[in-house]
Amino acid sequence: VAMAQAGAGRIFNLLDQESEDDQGVVTLCRVETVDGKMVETDKRTGHWAWKHPRSDGHVELVEMKGDIRLEGVDFGYFDDRMVLHNVDVYANPGEKIAFVGATGAGKTTITNLINRFYDIQKGSITYDGINIKLIKKDDLRKSISIVLQDTHLFTGTIADNIRYGNLEASDEEVIEAAKKANAHDFIMELEEGYDTDCGQRGVKLSGGQKQRISIARVFLKNPPILIFDEATSALDNESESIVQESLEKLSQDRTTFVIAHRLSTIKNADQIIVMDQGHIVEIGNHEELLQKQGYYHQLYYSQFETE
Repeated sequence: VAMAQAGAGRIFNLLDQESEDDQGVVTLCRVETVDGKMVETDKRTGHWAWKHPRSDGHVELVEMKGDIRLEGVDFGYFDDRMVLHNVDVYANPGEKIAFVGATGAGKTTITNLINRFYDIQKGSITYDGINIKLIKKDDLRKSISIVLQDTHLFTGTIADNIRYGNLEASDEEVIEAAKKANAHDFIMELEEGYDTDCGQRGVKLSGGQKQRISIARVFLKNPPILIFDEATSALDNESESIVQESLEKLSQDRTTFVIAHRLSTIKNADQIIVMDQGHIVEIGNHEELLQKQGYYHQLYYSQFETE
């Protein structure tokens, strides 16, 4: 009875939550090129644009490229306690941006702001030149995929779980996504292949297998923005190597934000942003930061010695 009361209390707390306020007007639409001009279409072209209504009544189509900019961002979960201070991050389409720093430095907070799970107190965040406050939240989040340390699989078959990335996908597209994620071989070794039941929360699969299924979902979704939040930190060395290879394939030609657990996995990042207590203390690529012999140099070699 006590457990039931506690569960009921959590349910009622959830029901009492107010819906998110969404004043966005910019939406996503599929586009194709006709006579050198971008036009909206219902076809599955794989190309998307932002449908941006203007004050004079016409609608502008802005190609979705994956250009993310944070300028002068201050943020706190409470107004009197800021956790990010004057943060500037510039991610050009296709670049890999890595965040490193101690626990609580503000790395995950930045990725939560890009998704607009919270609104900032100061500064601006733009996506392809559009302030994200103008973009409808559903459409904003539809264009971003997150691979987390903890993978969430649902009761159902492996094929069903991969298809959550794109409910319109055919069986052939599901299999192709699994191949890209290095998941096809282990799936085919299972007694029922893609029709194998995962069990509740994927209990029948190993951590590395679940992670590769979640990566296959992302391949199927094909978003321009990726966020890897310590995606391999809970895996053993062999599984990590396989999953890391899948992540490298996935991040090609996409704007990627990586929250790094092992610094050895981000050597090829275009920018490494070093954070400390909500401040950006260093920016550069791996070689540049090592030459500075600053905070990143200290972090990198202390971890290298530990391993």
